[in-house]
Amino acid sequence: MPERAKTITILVPVLNEEDSIAYFLDTVRNIIRNEPYQWKFLFVDDGSTDATLSILRTLNKTDNSIGFLSLSRNFGKETAMAAGLRHAKGDAVIIMDVDLQDPPELIPQFLRKWEAGHASVAGFRKSRSSDSFLKRTTAAGFYRVFNIFSKVKITPNTGDYRLLDRRVVEALNLLPERVRFTKGLYAWVGFDEATVDFVRPERAKGQTKWNSWKLWNFAIDGISAFSSFPMRIWAYIGFLVAASSFIYAAYTFLKTLFFGVDVPGYSSLLISILGLGGCILMSLGIIGEYLGRIYEEVKLRPMYLLKEQGGVEENDHE
Repeated sequence: MPERAKTITILVPVLNEEDSIAYFLDTVRNIIRNEPYQWKFLFVDDGSTDATLSILRTLNKTDNSIGFLSLSRNFGKETAMAAGLRHAKGDAVIIMDVDLQDPPELIPQFLRKWEAGHASVAGFRKSRSSDSFLKRTTAAGFYRVFNIFSKVKITPNTGDYRLLDRRVVEALNLLPERVRFTKGLYAWVGFDEATVDFVRPERAKGQTKWNSWKLWNFAIDGISAFSSFPMRIWAYIGFLVAASSFIYAAYTFLKTLFFGVDVPGYSSLLISILGLGGCILMSLGIIGEYLGRIYEEVKLRPMYLLKEQGGVEENDHE
């Protein structure tokens, strides 16, 4: 009896990508057509307001290899990926963007690494020349800070473009947190990981949905999700400030004892008050970030809500 061909699902989160979907499918299928696997496509519509959902409905009706999930509103890419992983079937899942900045030409290399026994295969951006100088600098700084603060280390310049074995997918599905930083979760679940180098091209179609503010908040989510050091550091700062105040008090006492009292001034007092006040507000802000995340988790709301789905088996994950 011939061995069953393994199934691989390509998971694609989309938001207002009506111009990109057909071109994406044609490009990817042209590359994977000679691979000895059964291929499925699972699109996750993250609350699109254009014709994206209508296009996915039509594709699903005419092609049983295409399925889709439509979330009830925009929950964000991290949640869209979590929804897709919970519904994706098959022996492996490949996560990629519809804009073809994740080059589908890498898929055969991903497969060869997976066939060699690696449970996770990630695309590694060996060059970020397509990014601005500011983005390259801030990205490098983020990876450096994250890996200093966190016990879980992530590989710099690897994103969501990766192949995940079924074991890894099931492990990720066990993680219930709602404020998700999936790059960190890939590292947290472990398993053997390999990388494939590539240079990221420009978008083939459409416009990016990420801006500097979203990236900044994403970085904060990542650091706060995997490290409590930003809170702990304020204990050290408090100790240093207290020690400095005792030293200054001793200096003032000795100076007064031997040299008398100088005419008092207000500059040093004002600087001290403003400096300490700023430190207190910063520490409260950082503590507030962690409390906000605790608040989100303890409400136990569903991670996402589905508005519609097609070509996807029902399950009880929602």
